Amino acid sequence: MPTGSSRSRLLLLGVNHKTAGVEVRECLALGGAPRPPLEIFAGLPACEEVLFLSTCNRVEVLAASPDPKAAAAAIREVWCTVGGGDPGTLDRSLYVHLDEAAVRHLFRVAASLDSMVVGEPQILGQLKEAYRKAAEAKTLGLVLNRLLNRAFSVAKRIRTQTRIASQAVSISYAAVELARKIFGDLSDKRALLIGAGEMAELAARHLLANGVRGLVVANRTLARAADLARELGGEAVGLDELEAALEGADIVISSTGAPGLVIQEEMVRRVMRRRRQRPLFFIDIAVPRDVDPAVNEVDNVYLYDIDDLKGVVEGNKAEREREARKAERMLDLEVLKFQAWLESLDVVPLIRRLQDKGEAIRRRELERSRSALGELTPKQAAALDRLTTSIVQKLLHDPIVTLRRSAGAEEGRELLDAAYRFFNLNGAEPAPDAGGARGKEAAPAGPKGPEGRPRRG
Repeated sequence: MPTGSSRSRLLLLGVNHKTAGVEVRECLALGGAPRPPLEIFAGLPACEEVLFLSTCNRVEVLAASPDPKAAAAAIREVWCTVGGGDPGTLDRSLYVHLDEAAVRHLFRVAASLDSMVVGEPQILGQLKEAYRKAAEAKTLGLVLNRLLNRAFSVAKRIRTQTRIASQAVSISYAAVELARKIFGDLSDKRALLIGAGEMAELAARHLLANGVRGLVVANRTLARAADLARELGGEAVGLDELEAALEGADIVISSTGAPGLVIQEEMVRRVMRRRRQRPLFFIDIAVPRDVDPAVNEVDNVYLYDIDDLKGVVEGNKAEREREARKAERMLDLEVLKFQAWLESLDVVPLIRRLQDKGEAIRRRELERSRSALGELTPKQAAALDRLTTSIVQKLLHDPIVTLRRSAGAEEGRELLDAAYRFFNLNGAEPAPDAGGARGKEAAPAGPKGPEGRPRRG
């Protein structure tokens, strides 16, 4: 009788920003559910292990199940009944991945290859948080523990061995990158924020987070400048003090709603003479522009407007896409490795039964022989025990090595079934006195963290 596999299979269901609108993702997040979503999914009979991931861009359930079809139907039913999702809309939005495809999808999510902005780091933190919650709730077992830890390792390797996350892809952060290229260390630089536009404020926050020493906020309405300066930990001035403020600044971010130029070339030439030509970097995010383009002609003055920054961002996005292709190739190998480990789990029960049967036969035959041999000294008994143990181990060594090497190979399943028949192991229960034979072969390398939970075996 062929053995079949009792191993759990991997299942991943979900929606993301590419397949479903925010209203669908909100339903599936189960925000109004009477119990935590993880608890609900972990209670489904078909799910042996569960992880629930919910972010603003995706909602996914990862499960290990001996019956993935039943598990998928049960999870979908929860989303319809508890989340109130429309079945038709859900079916059109939902992706379902099994086994190798589920592994690949999870690795891509962890490495931020499936994100709205490829290479953004937040998703890895969100996945680790979902893992932490699942570990605390004891909804993870051997398979998902191993899979999640492998996903974190793959994401780290891709992040360190490619440039997928090293290029700024937002206007505000691109401005900071440019400042770094011009000045190198920002820790002794002062920034001047002209106006209080959202992007300029964000750029100012990035500059402060990257060590800029001080910040001055200049605005037409002084009260507004004072509010923002207090929030950012800076000083406030009026626009009539702009020229004096330029004198002390190194980085200027301008984002007013003024209809004309706020900073003219002549003003900058006067400032630069008083600064003794110390470099001055302008980021003009305003439309229409605040800074006269002619200031770029002044020595040691660097001016970038919104189009320049967009060009930097688009170039960086293209660079990330190229790095993403490199990351996909690295990921292919990692998927194959995990799949081989998963399939090796099929071999473990067989090896355990084989060892148990060999040990049971050895003990039985040893007892028979000892009754015929009469009284033995302790030394003779120990020698006989070592002899018979050695014979059994050497007889089983080659079959066990062959089985382990075949795990995950194309002919592995056929060999597994044949081994069960050759050694008559189907349905054989481990001998009650054979526990001592279980050892290294019966325990595959396990993951860090919890490796099982009490319910459902």
